[in-house]
Amino acid sequence: MDSSTEVTNNAAPANAANSSSMSRMAGAAHPWHDLEIGPGAPSIFNCVIEIPKGGKVKYELNKKTGLIEVDRVLYSSVVYPHNYGFVPRTLCEDADPLDVLVIMQEPVVPGCFLRAKAIDDKIIAVCADDPEYRHYTDIKELPPHRLAEIRSFFEDYKKNENKEVAVNDFLPAEDACDAIQHSMDLYADYIVQF
Repeated sequence: MDSSTEVTNNAAPANAANSSSMSRMAGAAHPWHDLEIGPGAPSIFNCVIEIPKGGKVKYELNKKTGLIEVDRVLYSSVVYPHNYGFVPRTLCEDADPLDVLVIMQEPVVPGCFLRAKAIDDKIIAVCADDPEYRHYTDIKELPPHRLAEIRSFFEDYKKNENKEVAVNDFLPAEDACDAIQHSMDLYADYIVQF
């Protein structure tokens, strides 16, 4: 090989790269415990998306590792009508963080976080930074078809698993904020900080 075609390889050995990424993983933030809920909570809050809009795969936070894992593929032909995830630093009676369905224009990648604004106590929220939805302040403001779509999803998505889900009336944003505050208080009272 002449000097004009000689290539120098300064890349680190493969095992060095693996060891470097593994040490980063050991110090990785846990999305439930380490992500702040945000200064505007309970009205506007951070949430972590587990399942993208249009998805059939139900992902869920592994509470021990902080990673998003596949829980199952939905048994029925329905898909998630909007992005679905959880609110960090909250706790519900089922020992999980508070769930949230975030209405926005586009699907987002599982594991990312965004700011949301509660409009119903399920918790149904709108993306606080989506120009199409950020002006909504209460569930009653959504078009009737959007409400029917959400209701239908929650009524149908567990039918083929022989599980029934009762969908009650949609409640106002004030009830949603109360539910978020309650789950924030439970988290503060019962979860040991890392």
